[in-house]
Amino acid sequence: MSESCGCLSTNMLRVFVIFIICLHMCCASSDCTSHNDHDAVSQEEAEKATKMKLGSIALLLVAGGVGVSLPLVGKKIPALQPENDIFFMVKAFAAGVILCTGFVHILPDAFERLSSPCLENTAASKFPFAGFVAMLSAMGTLMIDTFATGYYKRQHFSSNNGSKQVNVVDEEELAGRVHVHTHASHGHAHGSTELIRRRIVSQVLEIGIVVHSVIIGISLGASQSIETIKPLMAALSFHQFFEGLGLGGCISLAELKSKSTVIMATFFSVTAPVGIGIGMGMSSGLGYRKESKEAIMVEGVLNAASAGILIYMSLVDLLAPDFVNPRLQSNLWLHLAAFLSLLLGAASMSLLAIWA
Repeated sequence: MSESCGCLSTNMLRVFVIFIICLHMCCASSDCTSHNDHDAVSQEEAEKATKMKLGSIALLLVAGGVGVSLPLVGKKIPALQPENDIFFMVKAFAAGVILCTGFVHILPDAFERLSSPCLENTAASKFPFAGFVAMLSAMGTLMIDTFATGYYKRQHFSSNNGSKQVNVVDEEELAGRVHVHTHASHGHAHGSTELIRRRIVSQVLEIGIVVHSVIIGISLGASQSIETIKPLMAALSFHQFFEGLGLGGCISLAELKSKSTVIMATFFSVTAPVGIGIGMGMSSGLGYRKESKEAIMVEGVLNAASAGILIYMSLVDLLAPDFVNPRLQSNLWLHLAAFLSLLLGAASMSLLAIWA
């Protein structure tokens, strides 16, 4: 089961790498704005900007690493175990962060890019591609979520049915054994299916977050303005920290092997710094044009796709199961506390939208 989930993660990683290659190739195309601002940057300012970008790489690496690690380390804290009430509050806070990331941070960026004046004479100016791509992304996530879960569920039941052996005994004893076995099998199957779903959720969610992290990293790395880089460094540090909290909470629920957990946490931590490095390299002579038509289109589409993934995952896979949980609905104070945690998580990320 873990090997199958690993294959899914590998395939997603390949698709993500193809996206980045396409972004690089498209960004080298024609620019729809003048280059005077880029050329006007002095050598001294360029050196200061480079030092700040290198500092931001270390800062975002630490912020993302700490954020994603806290929920994983928290598994060893008794108060944060799934059987405790505070666990619902932590999950609601993480879901609020992820939901706000999709609605407030990523989707508006997608609309802004795809409604740019540079795309005035293209198909993007005649059709709301941002919302359309976000919708398709959410539908695609639904298909991956349900088909993958269904596949692993059928695989699990077929293996169980093939291994069943029934001894010939008297009818009463057989009926009793079948009754007991059915309940035991149902409980085991339900637990296995739920665990599989959590693993799929964590992996699909990471892809959505990682795509956005690389894009914002490239934007910071390609910037030559010190006035732009300074506020972005602080805002994106908190941004990565809160996103890491949300993702780390999902990874901890997936109960992956230690190696897989470390890989996923590390992968998230390095994506924004890697994006900064890519942006620095592109802006240093590799033909990067941030305002080219192709770059605007690709970034807008990727942002819209990321937003669709995060919105779907936060609402359907993270919030809905908990808020219809009988344990939560039977406890009014816990219900209110979880809802307040959701609002707090969303408010924390919304506040960062002022700067980034």
